[in-house]
Amino acid sequence: MGRHLHRLSILALVLGLAALPILAKPRYNVLFIAADDLNNDLGTYGHRMVRTPNLDRLAAMGVRFDRAYNQFPLCSPSRSSIMTGLRPDTTKVYDLVKHFRSELPDVVTMPQLFQRNGYFAARVGKIYHYGNPGQIGTDGLDDEPSWQVRINPRGIDKDEEPLVTNHTKTGLGAALAYYASPAPDEAHTDGKVALETIRLLEENRAKPFFIAAGFYRPHCPYIAPQKYFDMYPLASIPAPDFRLEDWEKILPAAKFLQKPQYGLEPLALRESTRAYYASISFLDANVGRLLDALERLKLMEKTIIVFWSDHGYLLGEHGHWMKQTLWEGVARNPLLVAGPGIRPRQASPRTVEFVDVYPTLADLCQLEGTPTNLPGRSLRPLLRNATAKWDKPALTQTFRARYKPPFMGYSIRDERYRYTEWDEGRQGVELYDYQVDPKEERNFADDPGYARVVRQMKAKLDQARRR
Repeated sequence: MGRHLHRLSILALVLGLAALPILAKPRYNVLFIAADDLNNDLGTYGHRMVRTPNLDRLAAMGVRFDRAYNQFPLCSPSRSSIMTGLRPDTTKVYDLVKHFRSELPDVVTMPQLFQRNGYFAARVGKIYHYGNPGQIGTDGLDDEPSWQVRINPRGIDKDEEPLVTNHTKTGLGAALAYYASPAPDEAHTDGKVALETIRLLEENRAKPFFIAAGFYRPHCPYIAPQKYFDMYPLASIPAPDFRLEDWEKILPAAKFLQKPQYGLEPLALRESTRAYYASISFLDANVGRLLDALERLKLMEKTIIVFWSDHGYLLGEHGHWMKQTLWEGVARNPLLVAGPGIRPRQASPRTVEFVDVYPTLADLCQLEGTPTNLPGRSLRPLLRNATAKWDKPALTQTFRARYKPPFMGYSIRDERYRYTEWDEGRQGVELYDYQVDPKEERNFADDPGYARVVRQMKAKLDQARRR
């Protein structure tokens, strides 16, 4: 009789443990924070002027990726890629008009996968593409199946657009244009993104969530409260480090602008740089509000935080501004990951891609049903040991529509070199060696001493394009 009771007790214990799957499978939350047109001019990345105490704080909480690369340096192609985990040549999104579901109607996006695993999924602001600033306050080119809740803030910066100084006299979505606003942080669109995201955190803190906060800065027009402009006296802002004689050395296909520095005088360029920096510090303050809310709500210990920007941004390097080139300053962008199980205060020198983000979060949150066709790789090993062995280069591409016929440029980056082919090499080839030329001032593609490197990098490029 005693032996029988003992067996029954063991059986009851086994059945009881089986009824508690959450103990074996932690349900980590995800706070997914996106910036728009943000380069690596941040304190944590070593910039000596730009003040970003909150992003520096986030970096110290986890891993800062020093060589993180987007797949396409333009908003919609990049965002479509990171959210589907697929390369632009699979989504076929190369512009700001096409939606990825026109090509892939049944694709399972990252937030959709979280929903299928019982998560609440919501976004505030720009995660998929919005015309910025034209479509602020609308759904833009959003993806409805990705979310259970969608919130589109609209702030006073929309009303202040007639007040901007526009140096390039172009549409505000692609202009060196700025305004130092007298309005407080919370009156601006990004301030409202922070407030709405905090509200969602408060209302959904008792359930597993994937909440995305999409900020609109530092994308032009560079509108931010006056106090952030005051952080950067104009006298302290240098003109871009670019020599006009270097313009003719650049391959025509590699150029996006038709005229170096838009043909502007140094003062206008310095004012634009100052406004961009002010917008970064305004963004940083809003990220800080989200971090403070996680701490107040006691969500830090069970929330994975990912901070990213859709692509980098040039501020006069190579005579260029903004994006749509394949130089380092555009292909590279910030990527910070922190949360439970992630070792703090790490900086990873490994080359990673944005297609790696989807499989990483699926892995960390132990999601079921992850698509099997994702070309990325989980970054979990680098989140444990930032310098772990890693041999996967990064592929970035961009489109040259002004040519007849138009063509693509493809660029592969490993830890030392960048190799780029324009129109399969017919419009030129570039090779940069960052160990000896960190500013990309010399193209080594035709240097006999680099012939072996060219062959090796071309092989890496061809292999990456097949993945």
